[in-house]
Amino acid sequence: MIFTLRDAIDILIVAYVIYRVIRSIQGTRATTLVKGLAAIFVGSVLARALSLRTVSWLLDHATTLILVALPVVFYPELRRGLEQIGRGQIFGWMGGRGLGQDVFDLEAIIRAVGRLSAKRIGALIVLQRQEGLHEFLETGVKLDALISTELVLNIFEPKSPLHDGAIILSGGRIVSAGSVLPLTDSPLSGGLGTRHRAAVGMSEQTDAVVIVVSEETGTISLAVGGHLRRYLTEARLREQLQFYWRGSETR
Repeated sequence: MIFTLRDAIDILIVAYVIYRVIRSIQGTRATTLVKGLAAIFVGSVLARALSLRTVSWLLDHATTLILVALPVVFYPELRRGLEQIGRGQIFGWMGGRGLGQDVFDLEAIIRAVGRLSAKRIGALIVLQRQEGLHEFLETGVKLDALISTELVLNIFEPKSPLHDGAIILSGGRIVSAGSVLPLTDSPLSGGLGTRHRAAVGMSEQTDAVVIVVSEETGTISLAVGGHLRRYLTEARLREQLQFYWRGSETR
């Protein structure tokens, strides 16, 4: 059999798709499930090699049950993958993943986050990217306000009625406050509460960038693509936001 250019292209496409799948599930609950599937596969191969008929029978039927359950278990990951394909983002170099054409006042946001962190006031700030967030806007109070440090601080003031929700930024403006975000099903490290689960959940289901400030510790975190970057300083937060602003691919 002669190895042709078509074969090389075929292999490269499959390798890239596998790479993107691994990147998309990295750091999520899917990673643990994949390890479990790999363990079952290895066990099945060993059972067949050692002629362990009962064990082989059990593993074969377990594999069937798992394949049937996969669409349910992997629903968030499958949804996110299909949405990325729909947005044309499955091939990273063909489309940016930045904050689009919208002009955000990053410095006003960063100043507000820094002051909220210093006062240990909890906050959730969603920066819309390519994907629309209409369904989440509907859960909050619709606004159409210019982004300013003072307004962000007032919204998250502890006694404010909108304090516990998220603000959503789009088109360079604050378009919603008090919005309810979806909670992630993925396990988070100890000490992380509802705000962090909401930030990760939002970044799993959409391509938004979510800033979260812990009410207990004042820690600044950033959620992107289901991954949570913690213990950010104002300078590091600025670097991260500018990174996504330039349309670079999620690291």
